[in-house]
Amino acid sequence: MAVTKAASLADDLVQRFEEQIETGEMPVGSRFPTEKEITETFGVSRTVVREAYSRLAARGLLVSRRGSGAYVPDGAQYRAFQVTAEEIGEIDDVLRLLEMRMGFEVEMADLAARRRTDADLAALRRTLDAMEESRDVDASVAADAAFHAAIASATGNPYYLRFTQFLGVRLVPSRRLYLQGDDPVRHQRYAHTINRDHEAIVVAIEAGDPVAARRAARRHIEKSIQRYRGLKESR
Repeated sequence: MAVTKAASLADDLVQRFEEQIETGEMPVGSRFPTEKEITETFGVSRTVVREAYSRLAARGLLVSRRGSGAYVPDGAQYRAFQVTAEEIGEIDDVLRLLEMRMGFEVEMADLAARRRTDADLAALRRTLDAMEESRDVDASVAADAAFHAAIASATGNPYYLRFTQFLGVRLVPSRRLYLQGDDPVRHQRYAHTINRDHEAIVVAIEAGDPVAARRAARRHIEKSIQRYRGLKESR
């Protein structure tokens, strides 16, 4: 229990300093308080402070200078966007991520409909087949991630692909949250439901119809949001 409490206290410190750096309260070059100052101010142990500072350093928000202390490094306010798997453990977190994906997925489908090649269409059809053949959560997650990556590739814009690959692994926690247990029948039923949405998007992309592609992509995310809201209410 002590380890859990220490980890929680370290989380609090990390969040506090992250906010101060992001808001400019601690600009580049600012010196972090010493371990002694933190322990006296917040009533935590040196172990907690060291853990928090270690995490901040790993995120590029703290740099140590021998004999001088710890400071906010150049570019700290502009670190890479992150959504960790640990952050998507609750239904509200999944809903926030789906809301963020809405605009991205809609625009991506639009561009794919305008620019797709025969090779892109073949890749999309392969992901539909893989989803239909999936019998467990891992297989359906892999097929789902591959589907969105194939749309991203069809845009011809490598940044879409890179960002989609980043988001792809974030589909795993949400899927596991919704599909609890190992019932293969339930997994297969859910995969069919998702694949019907995917099919509508692919048909629009094949037709070279960006308006229909946008509509199908938006509907896909909206239905996911509805499912998770329903799951939240049932709990």
